[in-house]
Amino acid sequence: MDLDFDVVDLGDADHPAEGETAPGFTRPLVGSAYWEDVALSTLARESGVALVCHPMAGSFPATYVWNELRDRGLGDYDASVVGLSISTPYELGRFIADHDLADTDFRFYSDPANDVAEQYGIVNDLDGMAGVAEPRPAVFVLDETCTVQYAWAASEWPAFPDYDAIEAALSDLSA
Repeated sequence: MDLDFDVVDLGDADHPAEGETAPGFTRPLVGSAYWEDVALSTLARESGVALVCHPMAGSFPATYVWNELRDRGLGDYDASVVGLSISTPYELGRFIADHDLADTDFRFYSDPANDVAEQYGIVNDLDGMAGVAEPRPAVFVLDETCTVQYAWAASEWPAFPDYDAIEAALSDLSA
């Protein structure tokens, strides 16, 4: 197949694996109406969480991933489904509005310094952009104690998660 872009090898990520405790953090959590600083552990304690790491809001990969999650109804599980990107709260608010996510329970962590991606071992240094990095695509499903129940991180760019596997992990949390 002739692609209009190069597939880039990202190599292996050194991310938290299933059975390990996910690193904690507190960042602005952006919803359709407002944002506030929220600890990941606070969300997880409620009913678990799926942390979906993605490129900048508005990029094709981010748009594709969130449209797919929305269309599959993955926000209907008891667990919180939240994004994480380097986008600012303002950019994430616009992303929510522009992509019909305001009527979902999806929220997004804003991490412009990419510190969370560093903690999770999923930093993607962007080719040709000195000093610019973002999280590589990754998904971590965490139970109420922040123990990783499912983990996936892209090893090439572009790559998209296995949505059926995410759904199964969310279903297992609800069981």
